[in-house]
Amino acid sequence: MMKIFKAVVLSASVVMISSCTWVKLTSEGENVAILTTDEVQNCTRTGTTTVEVLDRAVIDRNEDKVARELRTMARNRAADRGDAIVPSTQVVDGAQTFVIYRCRG
Repeated sequence: MMKIFKAVVLSASVVMISSCTWVKLTSEGENVAILTTDEVQNCTRTGTTTVEVLDRAVIDRNEDKVARELRTMARNRAADRGDAIVPSTQVVDGAQTFVIYRCRG
């Protein structure tokens, strides 16, 4: 009986952990837009950032949540170098690269 209880608790914990959002948008990151290549034609490229989050926690994490966290992390990291990011790669093993642009001021 105790083994079953432990298994249920462990399973529930894994499901809850895999559904959590780990990355929070900072106030600086709020000022960074996610744009397309067409939208940054008149902007200045200031660099790149590659971000990575855990894409597997015993079980595979939801792909949409992983992608959202990567975008959030990229916005946070880009805040001191620009005000826009454009994804330059697809999400692979929980990692993605973004190009950073300065479009305003």
